[in-house]
Amino acid sequence: MKQKIFAIFLILCGLCLNLKAETQGDVVGRVLDDSGTPLIGATVQLMHAKGGVTTDEDGYFRIPYSKEGAVRVKVSYVGFQTQTFILRTDDKKHGEQHVLRLQPDATALDQVVVTATRTPKALKDAPVVTRLITANDIKIADATNIQDLLTEQMPGLEFGYAMNQETSLNMNGFGGNAVLFLVDGERLAGETMDNVDYSRLNLDNVGRIEIVKGAASALYGANAVAGVVNVISRENSEPWTANVNTRYNDFNKECRHGGSFSFNAGKWNSQTSLQRTTSDEVQLTSPFDTESNILHIYGGETFNVKERLTYKLSDKVKLIGRGGYFARISNRSNYDDHYKDYSAGLKAVMNLSQNDNLEISYGFDQYDKARYVNDERTHDHDYTNRQNTVRALYSHIFGKNTLTAGADFLNDYLTTYQFTDNTSHTQNSYDAFAQFDYNPLEWLNIVASLRHDYFSASSQNATTGRLALMTKWKGFSIRANYAGGFRAPTLKEMYMSFDMAGMQMIYGNPDLEPEKSNNFNLALEHTGRIKSAGFLTGQYSLTLMGYYNKSDKRIPTEDYEDYQPGEGQPDVASRYCNEDGVKVSGIDFSAQYRSDMGLGVKLDYSYLHVGGRSVDSQFSQPRPHSATWRIDYDRQLCSFYRINAALSGRYLSSPDTNIEKHDSSYQLWKFTLQQRFLDAVNLNFNIDNLFNYKPKAYYWSSAMTTGRTISVGLSIDIDRLVKVF
Repeated sequence: MKQKIFAIFLILCGLCLNLKAETQGDVVGRVLDDSGTPLIGATVQLMHAKGGVTTDEDGYFRIPYSKEGAVRVKVSYVGFQTQTFILRTDDKKHGEQHVLRLQPDATALDQVVVTATRTPKALKDAPVVTRLITANDIKIADATNIQDLLTEQMPGLEFGYAMNQETSLNMNGFGGNAVLFLVDGERLAGETMDNVDYSRLNLDNVGRIEIVKGAASALYGANAVAGVVNVISRENSEPWTANVNTRYNDFNKECRHGGSFSFNAGKWNSQTSLQRTTSDEVQLTSPFDTESNILHIYGGETFNVKERLTYKLSDKVKLIGRGGYFARISNRSNYDDHYKDYSAGLKAVMNLSQNDNLEISYGFDQYDKARYVNDERTHDHDYTNRQNTVRALYSHIFGKNTLTAGADFLNDYLTTYQFTDNTSHTQNSYDAFAQFDYNPLEWLNIVASLRHDYFSASSQNATTGRLALMTKWKGFSIRANYAGGFRAPTLKEMYMSFDMAGMQMIYGNPDLEPEKSNNFNLALEHTGRIKSAGFLTGQYSLTLMGYYNKSDKRIPTEDYEDYQPGEGQPDVASRYCNEDGVKVSGIDFSAQYRSDMGLGVKLDYSYLHVGGRSVDSQFSQPRPHSATWRIDYDRQLCSFYRINAALSGRYLSSPDTNIEKHDSSYQLWKFTLQQRFLDAVNLNFNIDNLFNYKPKAYYWSSAMTTGRTISVGLSIDIDRLVKVF
């Protein structure tokens, strides 16, 4: 009997030990990117241990481990930052595995971009120089809008003010009408002082921003003379996500509230985001200041809602629907300006075969402006721009090569108070293009593109081409690129007849010819890794690019010498014209470094020279030298706490201009602190204009600051918070 009892006791002890081992014996988890997509083949390794495991097709991993308590693991994946996580082997609440999220690494260059060639291509393999701003870059910058983000990330690009405090852009010597802004590859309707309404570009739920500097008309047609900025939405693959966020800035008492929600169920995937912002007027200088162009900044409010709905019809066909509504009110002393936009679209993505893909899409965008006095619409400042777009894009892969062909139809309708008697004009444009992506050798890539456009209003034709070459050798990449650019005269530039507040008349010119340009650039890039350097072990990239752009038939305004004022009209007038021989050249340098332990350093410098211009814009003045920099520390300090601290800055030299009123050189610094708790709660704090810079006078391109400002923000990922508890 005693022997039986002893045997049973030994069995029970063994079972207990076995159960304890199963409880404490493995480190189990899942590796995802920040959008929730599983990372297949990611390497997961216990710190100070040899070897490691890789994640399966669903991102799961299991590491045998017999000890109880905390364990530090290192996770690495191509195109993402190598990160360390502190996990507890006894922390298995409700049977949940550890979820580890990796952040993209812009220095790795293995991320896929689409803007350079209109087909997916690894950033390191794109023959056209492309700047990528990831979702993580947006978080680190802690930018509140597209203007803050781009100016912080890119030297040679500057936002300022134009008349009526509309935003004006200068990019490498070109104005906003020469830079094509896209949202998920679609154009934006409407313009304010030759620029799109940048406040429409909500950064919530943005997955990445791709920027191609230099002419890209061979693929994108008109307006892509100086470059393309493509804002691409995030795609979530988790069952559901929900986020709420809020932010306050003491500069203009700006309050921003927003949220997003997505679900992924069966064949359906939905992403919804909304944001509302209010701000007060800011008095910049004395009302009696006769030197400044701008005395105060108007207050107002914006509301932005977007929906993106995807339905997987079959394994080969996917339908993507989108819709959006935008409203903005700019509060003036005697009136309010109201801006509204309605957008919608439907795209069918068809995988005809393993090597053949076809996209067919329709897009609608309508942008309206109206003036209100005492809450009543005046109808004397009405503006409506409506665009209907139909597009087809086909690609065929054979071997390592890709043939792409496409066609677009755009119906452009415009009615505005700047036309005589608020009349309307319509223009239809047609285009067809083809591109051949040729890869004869592992180290050689050649891309050739050709496009033809026709514009009905001006009866103008334009044929543009691109030839790009890329070669690789021992960690170095050389890119050489020629691209033609053009910009057709807009309906406003052809038909305007506008009395500008009694100061002067501005007339259009129906005889305008399209702007044409020839762009050449050469870029050298080197990527590598610093090994066995302890805390400094990490990855770096260096890029040096030189460019030259000769623009003919550029469309500015000039004094209208044959002007005969009518009754009640101003005595002076200007008229749109063509200007030849404007030459833009420059050098861009970029250096990036990210250590495995979370230290990041980034430096960008741009030199710009604009020659041959006969007309200087008072709103958009080129600056010969500009630079941006950032140093940050991003680290998961424990299982529930992550910190990112960044110090960034920006330098702008004095403008190269003949206009008397312009600002001198200046620099601005910014400190940002972001803390993330439980992988779900973000608490943001930043100090902008850290060293309290104040301009002596406020001109159109001056820094609109009254000194040091502070902002705080809170963001909560509800879905992740639910998983914690």
